[in-house]
Amino acid sequence: MSMNKRSKRKLLVVMVLLGVALATVLGLTAFEENLLYFYSPTMVKNGEAPAERSFRAGGLVVAGSVERASDSLLVKFDITDNEETMRVEYSGILPDLFREGQGIVAMGAFNDKNVFVATEVLAKHDENYMPPEVASALKAAEQNK
Repeated sequence: MSMNKRSKRKLLVVMVLLGVALATVLGLTAFEENLLYFYSPTMVKNGEAPAERSFRAGGLVVAGSVERASDSLLVKFDITDNEETMRVEYSGILPDLFREGQGIVAMGAFNDKNVFVATEVLAKHDENYMPPEVASALKAAEQNK
C-alpha cells in the first residue's frame, strides 16, 4: 500500500508541528532553569529561595557589617530588608558605589556551609535610584511591622 501525495503532506505537517512543539518545550524549560529570581532576606529566611541554584538577593548593606580580608579580595557583609538580615560573601572587586547603608543586589547561591556566596554584586548608580526589587522588599517589610 503506497502513500499518496495527500497522505505524505499530512504526515509532513504533523512531523513539523511535533518538531516545533518539542523545540518550544525545550526552549521554555531552558529559559525557566536560567531565570534568576529576586529574594529578600525575609524570603530567604522563610525558605522561599532555592537551595540548589543561583538567585538574586538584595537589601541594604548593614552599617558596621563589612569585613574585608587583608590578604585577598574576600569581602563579607550583611544585607537587610529591615526585617531580616543575611550574610553575603563575595570575592572580587566591589562596585565603586558599594557602601554601608546603600541598596545592593547580589547574584549567587548558598554553598555547602549554608553561606550565600555572591558571584556578582550590583550597586545603585546614583543618589535617587534603588533597585526596584530592593525598594519593594523594604516596603513590604515596613508594612509587616
